[in-house]
Amino acid sequence: MTDKREQPTAQDDLGEEIGEKEARKIRARAEREESVWFGLGMFGLVGWSVAIPTVVFLALGLWIDRTYPSGHSWTLMMLVLGLGLGALNAWYWICQERKKIERPERSSGD
Repeated sequence: MTDKREQPTAQDDLGEEIGEKEARKIRARAEREESVWFGLGMFGLVGWSVAIPTVVFLALGLWIDRTYPSGHSWTLMMLVLGLGLGALNAWYWICQERKKIERPERSSGD
């Protein structure tokens, strides 16, 4: 007779991953005292963190195009730069919030 040891399968790994995600969600809901307004505020934070740099750089590009006419569209270049910086800013805020959620998970997993 051969010794059959149960080896972890993809289903076991998937089950563990789903269990960890669910536990994280339950912990986040229990620990957070914020309501729906917190979530809406986060949407607003992400939106404004993209919108403000975009509008500021767009205005700067318009000013450069009017003040120093050239063959290049500074308006478009500044628009793309503002969107890029705004997206990086939003990404930073989202990462910070994710770290706040995952921090208790790491300490309790040890």
